[in-house]
Amino acid sequence: MTRKLRMGMIGGGKDAFIGAIHRIAANMDGLIELVAGALSIHNETAIESGKMLFLDPERTYLDFKTMLEKEAAMPADKRLDFVTIVTPNFAHFEPAMMALDKGFNVVIEKPITFSLEEAKKLKEKVEATGLTLLLTHTYTGYPMVKQARQMVKDGALGKIRKVWVEYPQGWLSKMSEREGNAQAAWRTDPSKSGKSGCMGDIGTHAANLAEYITGSNITQLCADLNIMVPGRALDDDGNVLLRFDNGAAGVLMASQVAAGEENALKIRVYGEKGGLEWAQQEPNTLLVKWLDKPTEIYRAGNGYGFQSSYMTANTRTPGGHPEGYLEAFGNLYRNFARTLSAKIDGVTPSPESLDFPSVAEGVRGMAFIDNVVRSAQSDVKWTNFEI
Repeated sequence: MTRKLRMGMIGGGKDAFIGAIHRIAANMDGLIELVAGALSIHNETAIESGKMLFLDPERTYLDFKTMLEKEAAMPADKRLDFVTIVTPNFAHFEPAMMALDKGFNVVIEKPITFSLEEAKKLKEKVEATGLTLLLTHTYTGYPMVKQARQMVKDGALGKIRKVWVEYPQGWLSKMSEREGNAQAAWRTDPSKSGKSGCMGDIGTHAANLAEYITGSNITQLCADLNIMVPGRALDDDGNVLLRFDNGAAGVLMASQVAAGEENALKIRVYGEKGGLEWAQQEPNTLLVKWLDKPTEIYRAGNGYGFQSSYMTANTRTPGGHPEGYLEAFGNLYRNFARTLSAKIDGVTPSPESLDFPSVAEGVRGMAFIDNVVRSAQSDVKWTNFEI
């Protein structure tokens, strides 16, 4: 490529947390430029946000339909290469489908859609168009997560037997949705968040991380969902027993009422020969625990010789410099951008560039939500994971 990829954004205007994160991630490697946006459903906010981001007023739109129609008619040297959708998940499906229909590649926040049915339709559309979709399951972008995945794939731990993954947060320990917290308000509203709160929001991250590192799919589950804050409409806590297609057993815990916790995502994977442990709040460290020798501490950015190519391709700094949330997010965008650029140039993307979550993970995430809710409402112990 002899130019940057051109990005349009739907949602994510001023004061929107995740929109700013996406823009930082997209800008990190100089491969992408934001050139258009329908940044808010509120006209004044949309216009003001466009000004703050120095967008051409002609390419600051008041609604996504107008943006996609007009951008699709642009000449080739100005036309968008992809659209990023950072609205709440009830407003993902329609713009994503329209963007694909207009020939635009798509980046989309998770969960991918409002329902499993929408996710399946979106998958069909991606496959029919041959376009590229990135689903921002951020935690798969960390270098030590990629190292863990490769070690499991290479058989370093032997046959995987046990998976523990936990995601405790404390930010919904009180009725924040009635105290002016906009993030809490839509996430706890069934009409905007869907049929699950906590499990839809962060349980999907935990399930995705477990499947990504182990390279195995969940086949059965047994779920318990709870509403711990009186008056809340959706689950804010839950526990799920898991069975995987490689024979491993698992436990998944997600809670947003774990008072005092911040974003304590953690996973442990155990095989016949040893285990792995990774925590999002200490992302540079991967603990490797052996059955017959002392625990080893692997650190990102050090030239120990053990690193997989996937880990090194997603490591940005020398040892001792934290590879954090923004860098992991940036890795997803960089891999997506390199893949898209390669396709535009007519060459095959590298395996490392192709290593990012896409629509298949999005469908599994929505299926996870459906199956967890179905299991929690059932008296049967094990629920088959159905898509």
